[in-house]
Amino acid sequence: EKKFAFVEFRTVEETSNAMALDGIMFEGVSVRVRRPNDYNPAMAATLGPSTPSASLNLQAIGLGQAAGPLPAGPGQDGPDRIFVGGLPYYLAEDKIRELLGQFGAIRSFDLVRDRETGNSKGYGFAVYEDPMVVDAACQSLNGISMGGDKVLTVRRATQTTQPKPDTDSVIAQAQQQVALSMALQQSAMAMAAKGMTPVSGGAPMPGMPSIPGMPSMEPPTRIVVLTDVVDVNELADDEIYTEIVEDMEDECKKYGDVASLKIPREAPGLGKVFVEYSAIEGAMAAKTALNGRKFSGKAVKAQHMPEEKYAAGDFDEF
Repeated sequence: EKKFAFVEFRTVEETSNAMALDGIMFEGVSVRVRRPNDYNPAMAATLGPSTPSASLNLQAIGLGQAAGPLPAGPGQDGPDRIFVGGLPYYLAEDKIRELLGQFGAIRSFDLVRDRETGNSKGYGFAVYEDPMVVDAACQSLNGISMGGDKVLTVRRATQTTQPKPDTDSVIAQAQQQVALSMALQQSAMAMAAKGMTPVSGGAPMPGMPSIPGMPSMEPPTRIVVLTDVVDVNELADDEIYTEIVEDMEDECKKYGDVASLKIPREAPGLGKVFVEYSAIEGAMAAKTALNGRKFSGKAVKAQHMPEEKYAAGDFDEF
């Protein structure tokens, strides 16, 4: 039982109205309604309304405020709804509202809870009365330490976990590195054919000066391994795990076609993200863009992995 489903409606209007169901309580559980990953807001706007009708009356069918925390008005599923993560599990909802309320009146706040225990899952969603305060709240609260290993993540709910890099320049840089690596490999093969010993480890050849900032000549492959990009404590929850996989796929697809992605929930490879790209260029672009990026206060380490090890599921060295 995966606890999620995909629904296709008859019209654009019906689909947008269904987004108003996000946040209602059904059998004691807060329902989450999302657009598909390939949803294009600009294109959708040409086909019909992209937000629920203002005349929609969910209370008439028992799904209004009495049934659960349903935010009213703008921001329900729009760009002004914010995600608040990294919350300590013991932090009461009123204290969270007090924290967020420093920047303006809160229209609604939905703290996501475990369906079995009712305890906080450590994240929720909020909508401010004044959309103008959203950016200030996100910039001020994001990254704040909440004690222990908890660090607040506050961003617009429709935004990815990190600002988009200049993808075109990243890919161009990766392609240059691929070309350089291939040229060095061809040079090494030519030297070997003449009975000469190639210089290993990316060290400069005799008589050639070292170049500061020169990347190490790690053999590029179609596989990229990301370390310190997910919190292993969140992998045990099936719903959160599914969201993490979807988020990572969305992020990694920015740099090339992703053939497969694995996030082991147990050793070996626990907590690491293994991404297989269809082409080396995509893998190099991802490695260049993601290495050193900050996720939840930690610097991500990105490296290549031999394709045969990935195919065999041999994650012991990573």
